[in-house]
Amino acid sequence: MDSLIDQSGRREKLSLNWEDAFHLYEHSIACENEVLRVQATIKLARMSKHAPETILERSVPILVELLTSPISDLNPSIHEASAYCLKCIACEYEGRLALLIGESGAVPSILRLLSHSGGSLQRMLLKCLRNIVTFAERNRIIVFRSGGLEIVVSMLNACPDGMKTYLLEILSALALSREVRRRAIFTSGGVRFLIESAGRGRMISRCRAAQAIGLLGLVKSARPTLVASGAIQVLLELLQVGDTSTKLVAGNALGVISSHVDYIRPVAQAGAIPLYVELLQGPEPMGKEIAEDVFCILAIVEENAVVIAEHLVRILRGDNGGAKAAAADVLWDLSGYKHLQHILRNSNAIPILVELLQDQNVDVREKVSGAIAQLSYNEADRVALADSGAIPPLINMLQDELEDLRDNAAEALVNFSEDPLLRDRISSVVDSPAFHSMQDRLMQIRASDAHVASSLRNISIEHLTGDPSLP
Repeated sequence: MDSLIDQSGRREKLSLNWEDAFHLYEHSIACENEVLRVQATIKLARMSKHAPETILERSVPILVELLTSPISDLNPSIHEASAYCLKCIACEYEGRLALLIGESGAVPSILRLLSHSGGSLQRMLLKCLRNIVTFAERNRIIVFRSGGLEIVVSMLNACPDGMKTYLLEILSALALSREVRRRAIFTSGGVRFLIESAGRGRMISRCRAAQAIGLLGLVKSARPTLVASGAIQVLLELLQVGDTSTKLVAGNALGVISSHVDYIRPVAQAGAIPLYVELLQGPEPMGKEIAEDVFCILAIVEENAVVIAEHLVRILRGDNGGAKAAAADVLWDLSGYKHLQHILRNSNAIPILVELLQDQNVDVREKVSGAIAQLSYNEADRVALADSGAIPPLINMLQDELEDLRDNAAEALVNFSEDPLLRDRISSVVDSPAFHSMQDRLMQIRASDAHVASSLRNISIEHLTGDPSLP
């Protein structure tokens, strides 16, 4: 096989007959010369990037069988060579071969060897296991059900630092499995290592760990352990230094943790708000959605709301249309918070929103008009809106070709019409079809809300005090 690949590891000759090469490999493995078997397996590993999928599929059972052979004193051993070859093959053909390796019985052999090896063999086995669980999701369950999680956590507790990166990468992949995550991560003591995995190693592994942290955080009882293990700090770091996809994953995971009332202040005090502002201003629609959701959580605390409002006003004054629309959308959500109403008035947000009713960007106008419609339910905000000149552009918006804009404008104007101090200022549109339609719609909504409230009162009186044994 020396003629098949040169010393520098460059691409094999185009005239290579893969069937002949495979039969030559089978012959080499069948002989009793251990050195020849090792050399042939290493050369197969180097050729795996160029080999047809069918050739590699036929090689996998041979390599898995080699892992089960008795441990010898040869260096490099056949176990190390076969693990190296399986590691290389697992990366090929979009994970199909990795799954084949897992389903061919490689995992128990790798785990057995891990427990009785060290040095370069142990390192290669870990690299192989990492690739197996990285490129095929179903292998994570195979590893878990074979006792792999316990072995990984045990090794993390005792292994030298040189091996730790591989173990952390394996753990981050395993933790993405729901079965592993919910049943074992906490009981095995793996949480602190999962946090560590999010803080070191390759970014792709750190991103997986952050995703697993977010999934764990969906369980309320898990959040205290995650926070105590340093999840807030490591996720904030990923929000700062991660690539685009990692920032989205970390931002979402931190948002999940911040939804616990005890962690709203710590997350903000750790410096999260400016980082979410960056997501809001970024090009990714998902980033804007994540930032909006997190701001709605953090703004429950008044001191956070003040800081958030200042950032939003600054964005509204800028030139980034997408960011302005996103900021207005956040204000639309936050304007329903009672404790934010005076904050928004004091932040000078209302005059800026009124000015943006005539912005060239349709999305900006839609979000701004929605925020103004929400603000118009509060008497002090209505006065501030009117004093800032909101009524004329809202009246003009009733003629807009976009239904959402007409509806937002009509909703605000209906609220103005119910204010004795402002009613006369919108008298010119009270006969408008759009105004009448919205007025009828709001009356129906209010009647429905009143009916629901009345039903809930009746339920609480009749059902909660009645005898549950009666029909």
